[in-house]
Amino acid sequence: MLRDRRYLLMLALGFGAGVPLPLVAGQVLRQWFTESGMSLTQIGLTALIGLAYAWKFLWSPALDALRPPLPLGRRRGWLVPIQLALVAALLGIALTDPRQGATWTVALAALVAFLSASQDIVVDAWRIEMLGEDEERQAWGLAAYVWGYRAALLAAGAGTLFLVGPLGWGGAYAYGAALMGVGLAAALAGKDSLAAPALPATWGARLRHSVADPFLDFLRRPYWLAILLFVALFKLGEALAGVMVTPFYRSEGFTREDVAAVGTAFGLGCTLAGAVAGSWLVGRIGVRWALILTGLGQMLSNLMYLALVGGGRDMPMLFAQVGVENFTDGLADAAFLTYLSGLVNRSFSATQYALLSSLAAVPLRTLGASAGALAQSLGWSQFFILTTLAAIPAMLVMLFLLWRLPPRERASSPTAGSAAPAP
Repeated sequence: MLRDRRYLLMLALGFGAGVPLPLVAGQVLRQWFTESGMSLTQIGLTALIGLAYAWKFLWSPALDALRPPLPLGRRRGWLVPIQLALVAALLGIALTDPRQGATWTVALAALVAFLSASQDIVVDAWRIEMLGEDEERQAWGLAAYVWGYRAALLAAGAGTLFLVGPLGWGGAYAYGAALMGVGLAAALAGKDSLAAPALPATWGARLRHSVADPFLDFLRRPYWLAILLFVALFKLGEALAGVMVTPFYRSEGFTREDVAAVGTAFGLGCTLAGAVAGSWLVGRIGVRWALILTGLGQMLSNLMYLALVGGGRDMPMLFAQVGVENFTDGLADAAFLTYLSGLVNRSFSATQYALLSSLAAVPLRTLGASAGALAQSLGWSQFFILTTLAAIPAMLVMLFLLWRLPPRERASSPTAGSAAPAP
């Protein structure tokens, strides 16, 4: 496995995919806005910047069907120009100052989110095609991808926060733009796994092939609505809590450096360990039973925030909270992403995976925007109890799917035209 070049490529592509998130829709931007004096409600609304992640399925058919702008292959021909545009947009953010007015900062951050979501569409499709039908290979490929992604969260998250002191926010964001070079190098070094398919002659036929057929294919699956509901709700509790982590830590007296060192750097190690353990668990007990165990762990880990409420700058407890939360999130990510990959028909990989991953982002980018108002009105303790309870609906839908579509009724690996989701 370690000699397979595809896993190294997944590691680098995961890094490139992870760089933009903390800079425009995560803790770095929220730290910048918090230090600029914005209210909890305003900071909560930053979740809307990342709406592109929730709606990327709308333009994903174009990336499956249209000829890419560069002659580098079906996937790389789109990926390289998108990555170059990301570098330019991040450098644009470096020239803004939200203390003088956040309009340009927010506008450019929304552009980066759109480009980042487009990058995700291409990388996810390329990953699914590259790793083939084997569930275990998909799981380990996802583990490599998650390692790269989380490493990027460290480099672009903690790294940027540490550099604010010596370089200022503009210099720190320029450093973030430079990190995109890792993903760009991977895109240039990689090799497309599939040639571009032959397209129908007329635009009406192309529209049907690239837009209607992928969605109709998915709607033919039994209990497709329950599957979509589960995908949309699985990360709801984590999404609500995640939006408010930065202002919560600051309210308890933790510094920017504490957040960078513990919340990001130490948290990364715990997440990576969880991702590896989750991939192992998928291989041992199957993706659906792994989803139950890891989903419960992810839900209950939100209760660790209660141990920090009112305790001030308690560093040992911060380590404990971050460790438990990030390890269980890594476990859940490995099982959840493997599950999403197994639902995809390889004939429509970009469109269908974009649809499913978009649904997974809906809670963070929509309901997550209300997290600031909820925290402000409920108080921290009741807010984090609410985020724990918010995970229960997804767990109930998951149990329904296991009851109605037990693993023994399905094949051991996905097939391109199967009506039922593969395990």
